[in-house]
Amino acid sequence: MMKKVLTTCPYCGVGCNFYLDVRDERIVGVIPAKSNPVSKGYLCVKGWHAHEPVQHPDRLKKPLLKENGRFKEVSWDTALDYVAKRLKGIKDKYGPDSLAVCASARCTNEENYLMMKFARAVLGTNNVDHCARTCHAATVSGLNQSFGSGASTNSYDELPYMDCILIIGSNPTEAHPIVGWRVRTAIDNGAKVIVCDPRRILPAESAELYIQQYPGTDIALINAMINFILKENLHDKEFIEKRTEGFDELRQAVSDYTPESAAEITGVEPEAIKKAARIYASSKKACIMYSLGMTEHTVGTNNIISMANLAMVTGHVGKEFSGLYPMRGQNNVQGACDMGALPNVFSGYQSVTDGEVRKKFESAWGVKLPEAAGLTLTDMMFKAIEGKLKCFYIIGEDQVRTDPDTHMIERALKSLEFLVVHEIFLTETAKLADVVLPGASYAEKEGTFTCAERRFQRVRRAIEPISGKTDGDIIIEVSKRLGYEMESEPSKICDEMASLSPIYSGVSFERIEESGLQWPVPAKDHPGTPVVHLGQFRRGLGKFIPVTHKPPAEVPDREYPFILSTGRLLFHYNTGTMTTRVSNLLREFPRNFVEINPDDAKAIGIRSNAKVKVVTRRGELVVSAQVTDKVKRRVIWMPFHYSNEPTNVLTNSAFDPVCRTGEYKACAAKIEKI
Repeated sequence: MMKKVLTTCPYCGVGCNFYLDVRDERIVGVIPAKSNPVSKGYLCVKGWHAHEPVQHPDRLKKPLLKENGRFKEVSWDTALDYVAKRLKGIKDKYGPDSLAVCASARCTNEENYLMMKFARAVLGTNNVDHCARTCHAATVSGLNQSFGSGASTNSYDELPYMDCILIIGSNPTEAHPIVGWRVRTAIDNGAKVIVCDPRRILPAESAELYIQQYPGTDIALINAMINFILKENLHDKEFIEKRTEGFDELRQAVSDYTPESAAEITGVEPEAIKKAARIYASSKKACIMYSLGMTEHTVGTNNIISMANLAMVTGHVGKEFSGLYPMRGQNNVQGACDMGALPNVFSGYQSVTDGEVRKKFESAWGVKLPEAAGLTLTDMMFKAIEGKLKCFYIIGEDQVRTDPDTHMIERALKSLEFLVVHEIFLTETAKLADVVLPGASYAEKEGTFTCAERRFQRVRRAIEPISGKTDGDIIIEVSKRLGYEMESEPSKICDEMASLSPIYSGVSFERIEESGLQWPVPAKDHPGTPVVHLGQFRRGLGKFIPVTHKPPAEVPDREYPFILSTGRLLFHYNTGTMTTRVSNLLREFPRNFVEINPDDAKAIGIRSNAKVKVVTRRGELVVSAQVTDKVKRRVIWMPFHYSNEPTNVLTNSAFDPVCRTGEYKACAAKIEKI
């Protein structure tokens, strides 16, 4: 007897739906859901194989407790009792802010809500964060300042009908393929696509215009576009006058960024900058799509602000067929932010420093809550090295492989007195833990995910948890051992979250059963919000904020003459924890590699597939070289999916001062022939 269970894909933030085919408590296949408004019956290659890692032989099934440097299997009661005892001991000895929690973009909204509640109501600290810190924290910090809301402004369904799509720092064909399909449909419908990327990605082949700027020069590029738009009188005067503030300051700030002066910074011909500006500004229906190529910089927040400035100058925001599309990297990174798994906000982006907000949560939770904002994930690592952070509780994140400067992260985690990790596989981070608690995959739990277009969607259990418990069960049981009872039914957890979060007040399992809801959903009869900022921005007037070009923290020099940038491949996902365990995916790209321009390869004396050593000030890695004109001279590019060949031993732990995201996309490097 075959059972079909409708659920949401666990890979990127697009939010595709499919049915899991289950026979005798074993998942045997995947079928796309044609009725789903996100994927419309399509899946990418990773989605088609999304069931395979769930029951992989490497799955953790029993809790692991480390004794004398070696793990041994123990019972759930033994493990949970030990975790609760150690958490209490550290809190009593050093105070609540000596502990920190990392929630998870891999877990459901309900589990992330429980985790942030556990940190604040049980441990007594706002030291809670998650992987958005390493990817789209700049989106939140940047768009919040400009618009008053840090999420996508529009819906996927609008993309095929755009006149112009400006893709900058994003590779939708490989990182978000179902959205990439919508871009391809837009091109077929006559849209002009502009691709701005240091690497010649596949969408560039069918674009109206391809711009190949140097990594870390995006603000100069966008300011030059605005400069030209103003000079040519292509700006939307009515929109600027009625819906924005700060325009005169912006005009002054971009006055020095002529296309000619920007060309010296970006390496882009002035005529290409002018053409891009003219196409984008003159189009009636135009949007900007971006991803980590814009956020993972020391100027990530300012990169986002610059795009908001461009959208407002042309009036391409706050209406249908316009806006900004931040393409989220993980299945529930949007939801984890929404649920308050951040050091400065509760669910619904309500500030922890607002006394009235705090009073509301204190009344609902029955405890006194901490008043000061907590540490970001980035700063937690530094505090651990300094000896001020004693304990870290991590769910479903592999910091050792995902964070920049791997050796620094290892040093930080080894400095802790106590590290506990929930995981489904024994990752590099889990190997450093004192206790590993076997978590559950998406296929083993009930709840919701929120995709990049702000859509709440259901996640449904196809099989019983392999370890016997979900991540939510574990949080609840640890909390109970520390004297605090929490709701265990996912639908009721969702109801509690909605009752405390005005922008999600109308969300419930019952209402999202069919096709989900896009927030804000402020009431039970509200239909959801496909387009935000209609009529006015959430902050009232959109704010023009002048930003200026600042080079990356490391620039090439005589010793390290290359700029190293990183990115994603179609066949793999993040650090490969799941996809490298799928034979068909691993077969396509089995090993790490570095792309290098033919002129640079000739100068060094290497050919394609030759082994080379890539070296930065933080580490070195031996990989094969791929000689290609996809990258400019003096630029090299690497994927980051391979745990046994980890690119992040090379990347730079220099951070955006506002959102504290690392600069994965630009650091100085050299290549040595082997």
